Amino acid sequence: MPAVTAPPAGQYHLDKSHASLQLRVSHLGFSTYTTRFSRFDADLTFDPANIPASKLVTTVDTDSLEMDAAPTMCLDIAKGPQLLDTAKYPKMIFRSERVRMTGTKSFEISGTLNLHGVTRPLVLTGTYNGGYAGMAKMDPQARVGFSAHGAFKRSDFGMGFGLPAPGTTMGLGDLIDISIETEFTGPPLAAAGGN
Repeated sequence: MPAVTAPPAGQYHLDKSHASLQLRVSHLGFSTYTTRFSRFDADLTFDPANIPASKLVTTVDTDSLEMDAAPTMCLDIAKGPQLLDTAKYPKMIFRSERVRMTGTKSFEISGTLNLHGVTRPLVLTGTYNGGYAGMAKMDPQARVGFSAHGAFKRSDFGMGFGLPAPGTTMGLGDLIDISIETEFTGPPLAAAGGN
């Protein structure tokens, strides 16, 4: 591999081919069901020398919820008025408000999540996995990568359908666990002084 240099500060955009957004939720207490959104986008203002100054806006197409091998009835409930109501609320949006470093490359992102017509605070824990200014002829734009994790209660966003009765697990869990893996592409290699 050729030698690479650190990525520059600037505007970065999600590389959708190297990104995933997974959700996990208890199903009857018997398993932790894992699903995902397949269509989402994000814009990032980023400086590796000043990570706390980062700004992030992520938009998720709620109708892109994927439930592999699930019965049609389950998908209809998840996307219908009982839960996401994707016809009425086609987008879910996260906006960062503050980034606080918790280690050399680890941080907390405090922001707001707008989901199902409700906006509430959400904190994600993240890791900056690294990046470079680009590689001539192979990847001629800056690239950075991150991992992040968070959780929220769906009932806080007005989605109470199927919640287990107190003291039981029979139903669809309230806590939604989120796992995010992303890469972003940024300024062209030439803009960073490379060739």
